[in-house]
Amino acid sequence: MNYTTKFRIEPGSRVRLDKLDPGFSDKDEGKSSSGPLLANLLDRMAKLQYRLYAEQKRSLLVCLQAMDAGGKDGAVRHVFGPLNPQGCRAISFKQPSSLELAHDFLWRIEKEAPRRGAIVIFNRSHYEDVLVVRVHKLVPKEVWSKRFRQINDFERRLVANGTHILKFFIHISKEEQLERFKDRLDDPERNWKISDADYSERLLWDDYQAAYEDAIGKCSTDSAPWFVIPSDRKWFRNLAIAQIVVDTLEKMDIKSPEPFTDIEEIRKMYHKASG
Repeated sequence: MNYTTKFRIEPGSRVRLDKLDPGFSDKDEGKSSSGPLLANLLDRMAKLQYRLYAEQKRSLLVCLQAMDAGGKDGAVRHVFGPLNPQGCRAISFKQPSSLELAHDFLWRIEKEAPRRGAIVIFNRSHYEDVLVVRVHKLVPKEVWSKRFRQINDFERRLVANGTHILKFFIHISKEEQLERFKDRLDDPERNWKISDADYSERLLWDDYQAAYEDAIGKCSTDSAPWFVIPSDRKWFRNLAIAQIVVDTLEKMDIKSPEPFTDIEEIRKMYHKASG
């Protein structure tokens, strides 16, 4: 199955998350068979990352958004963890600092955008400023509603300067979220990941879903598409995201750079030195 096509949100679409099954998985695949498939994709991704780093002309920005316990950390670890950290980094955006609040909302985002040759993963992103601020009424609608256009303009500028953008909404059900909260409570090694805020935010589930639907629908563009990834099954989440990233990198047709020196001369020097 072509996940790049299936889960991509077409520009101008009206998104209804309640109509998209978070428990979906490909009928031709299962958890046991996903391991070798994912391993193959990650091997291809690592080779493509190497070329991207060597080429030093373009970059890739991946934005991950989800409800609490949706699996952003898991996606970073299982999909991007094997990549060479010299050319890949993950940025986690928390509550803005006083310095960040003293600037426009994109200031802290722009300075973390990938340089040429790099892959950067945003664990949460600039979309928090049309999600959390909307749900909690931190700024008036007059302010956050204008940010959709500002975000599109920002992403369009990144794309024009060689950055490819993929945005993933990691879609889980309300029931699956509660199960994951329980797992965190039952596992002492993960107790630190649970807080009162998780449950208070859960009460705002419908408000967040509406905010995500707006953000995804208004900001999925040809050059910076949104993908809604069914993620109740973690193995399927990893597989779908990995395939989409690999498809995108392969379509970039990344070329290894030409050598800076005369290879034949270097080869002669090698043979002479090896005697």
